[in-house]
Amino acid sequence: MFKTAKFEDRAFKPLRIAVIAVSDTRTLETDTGGALLKSLLEADGHQCFERQVVRDDIQLIRAALQSYVAHPDVDVILTTGGTGFSGRDVTPEAIEPLFDKRMEGFSVLFHQYSATTVGTSSLQSRATAGLVGETFVFCLPGSRGACRDAWEGILSHQLDYRHAPCNFVELMPRLSER
Repeated sequence: MFKTAKFEDRAFKPLRIAVIAVSDTRTLETDTGGALLKSLLEADGHQCFERQVVRDDIQLIRAALQSYVAHPDVDVILTTGGTGFSGRDVTPEAIEPLFDKRMEGFSVLFHQYSATTVGTSSLQSRATAGLVGETFVFCLPGSRGACRDAWEGILSHQLDYRHAPCNFVELMPRLSER
């Protein structure tokens, strides 16, 4: 669906990515969305810094996210789950207030791409993204399909230094500019 190009003269730069699954019912062993993200990002050459599951609780989600933001070895954080409309879905409420900069386009692109695989059911996601300090944060739905859509349709390209005409990796050294 989306046209991609690569800077052929650039070497791949692996990123360290933390994965947080938000769920009251999943464990690390039963978290299929987080496991899929880990396998996809590693297959693309990145490193999964750590993977964990936290309950659908605003304070627990924020604490997990902030611990990774504070860690100098984490470049990107992916959350999966808690982006729907049920009463327990609070990932956007937990994380969006922490954004220093919101990434409005991520939600738009995610819904466009997701609509090609799940049609109008894409409306049931409140996927969001932004920058917390110098760390990119992407909040994805918990289903394997949504995780695959987000990774293959958007993140694998934007988290690849070779992606043209621009990508997030080339911005990383400039995130601390004031």
